[in-house]
Amino acid sequence: MKPSVGRIVHYVSYGTPGGEYGKECRAAIVTEVEGPGADDAERVGLCVLNPAGQFFNRSVPQHEHDGDVSSEAPGLHPGGTWHWPERV
Repeated sequence: MKPSVGRIVHYVSYGTPGGEYGKECRAAIVTEVEGPGADDAERVGLCVLNPAGQFFNRSVPQHEHDGDVSSEAPGLHPGGTWHWPERV
């Protein structure tokens, strides 16, 4: 699939360095499409929706995991990346 402005994707948060909060999948809306970067990952701008607010992030690389991935398993995706929502 190709990302386009307005599509809903998942953004993986980094979590905190001390481990108080782990990585989490968050809903995000694509605000711009940059295309593939030097690493061949599709890069987009996102508006990330968090329970306590929202933030904007540009040039976020895509990461897709091979195989069956549960939406409850953000550990399979690196923090600071986006992926298509898993089918439930």
